Amino acid sequence: MKRLMFYCQHILGMGHLVRSMEIVRGLTQEFQICFINGGEIIKEFEIPAGVEVINLPAIKTDTEFEELQVVDSGFSLTEVKEIRTYRLLEIFNQFQPDILIIELFPFGRRRFSFELIPLLEIAKSDGSSTKVVSSLRDIVVTKQHKQVKHEEKVCNLINEYFHMLLVHGDPKFVPLEETFSRVNDLKCEVYYTGYVVQQPPINPVLTDEDREIVNSDKPLILVSVGGGRFGHELLECVVKTAPLLEKKLPHNIQIFTGPFMPESKLHELQTMAGDSNNIRIRRYTPYLLTYMQKADLSINMSGYNTTMNVLTTGVRAMILPFTGNQDREQTIRAEKLSDLGIIKLINPNDLQPDYFAEQIINYLKEQPNKISFDFAGVEKTTTLLKTLLVKQKVA
Repeated sequence: MKRLMFYCQHILGMGHLVRSMEIVRGLTQEFQICFINGGEIIKEFEIPAGVEVINLPAIKTDTEFEELQVVDSGFSLTEVKEIRTYRLLEIFNQFQPDILIIELFPFGRRRFSFELIPLLEIAKSDGSSTKVVSSLRDIVVTKQHKQVKHEEKVCNLINEYFHMLLVHGDPKFVPLEETFSRVNDLKCEVYYTGYVVQQPPINPVLTDEDREIVNSDKPLILVSVGGGRFGHELLECVVKTAPLLEKKLPHNIQIFTGPFMPESKLHELQTMAGDSNNIRIRRYTPYLLTYMQKADLSINMSGYNTTMNVLTTGVRAMILPFTGNQDREQTIRAEKLSDLGIIKLINPNDLQPDYFAEQIINYLKEQPNKISFDFAGVEKTTTLLKTLLVKQKVA
């Protein structure tokens, strides 16, 4: 069986980890998988059978462009960088992958060049036959004032080290050219895979609380903000809106704050919700898709994976894009879906309890449009990677 090494570094939320793990889940029948996780460990996160996960000393940040931080405070950042760089090269030499996939880089994560360039150099060396692939979501982070220099660096790195670029999106919805103007300057093969979507769990191990909610006859409003480092203003508004909705709707409200929400903020939200009988607050569930299938309405941010869950379940969705650091990725995605009548876009000014309650009540009466995108991202990724190795063998 061919060997595949997959590098994933999540620093803010957990979206990159979720999408990457869903990709390798679909590769286990064709490849022996070594998955490198460079981000904070999420204890409840489910690892697919047949995937070996190696956790590097974790690095995170609180915002996309703040300084990198070490999760284990027993080491300095300099020490962790040295450890990680050595460990990556050691894993590569031991595993000898036929394919090395690096998620997001070089379109993002260039602050991890300290470990990725040495890894790419050894993959490129004369004694290596490893094919190198970049795994990229549908929309590239856009920074207008740095875009020209950024795109020049991306082109140089792709053309120096990579054999293939896989774009996990549908060009009919968002072509890569919309957020990266120099696609034609990339010398590697570039393919759209379609969107990577999560499959419903076959035998979910639900808690008693999960079963009570999912099997209840009561309608459900589901609220989530991904990893939980952001979106606090949305959760606060929902908590303040809950008493107003309790008088007008029969719905339960289930909030998942995300595993990275600070303990103090979680406690604050739970205290605020103490007098409301229609709302529950928990950190995390590996079965968000199960809840979304049950829900009459999802209130969430427009990260890649949550948006795909919205589209595949067809649930009504009210979406607030993350706009920190002038990053327009989530805004682009949400505005396009809103223009198509698929979701209702939330603006920050909408987060006033009285107004927000009215918006929720009215939107529950609407039937959003349903448009089919290419959701075969996992299957097409597998096919393209197998084709890459066949071409290598023929050559």
